[in-house]
Amino acid sequence: MLPYHIYMIKHIIIKTKKHKEVIDITNLVNENLSIKEGPCHIFALHTTTAVTTSDLDPGTDLDLLDAFINMVPKLPYRHPHNPAHAPDHILSSLVKSSLTLPVENGKLVLGMWQRVVLIEFDGPRDREIVVY
Repeated sequence: MLPYHIYMIKHIIIKTKKHKEVIDITNLVNENLSIKEGPCHIFALHTTTAVTTSDLDPGTDLDLLDAFINMVPKLPYRHPHNPAHAPDHILSSLVKSSLTLPVENGKLVLGMWQRVVLIEFDGPRDREIVVY
């Protein structure tokens, strides 16, 4: 007989403080897990925010932001409401708005230096993530 899991969806609001920033959300996700073992899916409900894993030694957040920003060329963007906003959408698409990680013993399985991070590309704003 297969184990029966009840998966709960949790909606979490994260208040970003800067126009562009990297926020460690590992503990927040762990606190909102509804399973002891299995997959955990994290999804950002925005088109200018991303989630991924990263090392967060001092300065790594700024290195990430600098690298991501420099990946997107300066072009005559055609975004209908605000062309300056287009690179933020592209960055979110490149990094991705979702992440799936294993859970074991009620905690995310991460490498020694890995943290789950939300990357804000167009803040500050209230950002919503879904943990499933």
